[in-house]
Amino acid sequence: MSTLSDTRPAAASGRFRLGGEQGRPVHRLGLGTMRLTGPGVWGPPADRGAAVAVLRRAADLGVDLFDTADSYGPDVAEEILREALHPYDGLTIATKAGLLRTGPNEWHAYGRPEYLRQQCDQSLRKLGVERIDLFQLHRVDPQVPADEQFGALAELQAEGKVAAVGLSEVGVDQIEAARLVVDVATVQNRYNIADRSSDDVLRFCTEQGIGFIPWAPIAAGRLAEPGGALDATARRLGGTPAQVALAWLLQRSSVMLPIPGTSDVAHLEENVAAASLPLDLDTVEELDTAA
Repeated sequence: MSTLSDTRPAAASGRFRLGGEQGRPVHRLGLGTMRLTGPGVWGPPADRGAAVAVLRRAADLGVDLFDTADSYGPDVAEEILREALHPYDGLTIATKAGLLRTGPNEWHAYGRPEYLRQQCDQSLRKLGVERIDLFQLHRVDPQVPADEQFGALAELQAEGKVAAVGLSEVGVDQIEAARLVVDVATVQNRYNIADRSSDDVLRFCTEQGIGFIPWAPIAAGRLAEPGGALDATARRLGGTPAQVALAWLLQRSSVMLPIPGTSDVAHLEENVAAASLPLDLDTVEELDTAA
């Protein structure tokens, strides 16, 4: 396992322990795998070898948190992860269940306990592990009592099939309700410099030491356009708007765990380099004001 003295680029993002002081340490800048599938997050990628290369290069760069889901493909991303990185020495693999797929860009919440258990077992087989490092509820299904969904996660954890439990797209009330049933190690909500609708959730996670995994971390819209705040800052610092967006996230909270996704090695290397991009307080204030 990599150490705190690790000199690989991702190490500059700092460390966070999933699940508290006794949890698994990961570099805060991870990698999402949704883009390693076909159009509409459906089917295999056009170039499977390129997808494998991205994952292996990420590990070379010190990325040790890889986020996936049974619904990416579906099944495709988990299988590519296994091909590229098994047996995952020193790596943390996070996956998700709770969404059904019926076609490209079609997603449906489905949180019946027996389904979550079935999908957990399938992810164990597809990833080739005896225990999933981080198992996340992809969505809370409004048609199923929330306590039943949280209870299923707690049972899987008690049985040793899951090391840590996470939630996705939830509010503070849902996190608090879940914590009455199971320890919550992470929360994964949409969050970026242009979309801070989950600021209250981030504050709660920061106060409670819960990892916050922002999806769509570099979706900055007009801020990244020529002349925008991210573009201006990037030009001044010799970086790119995407790097500035990631650097901003990393300084936003000590529990922030961005997982930018890509299917291109050069883009991956650019993203990981964001861990070393310096943002002083004046720059951060300028970006906050612009956003």
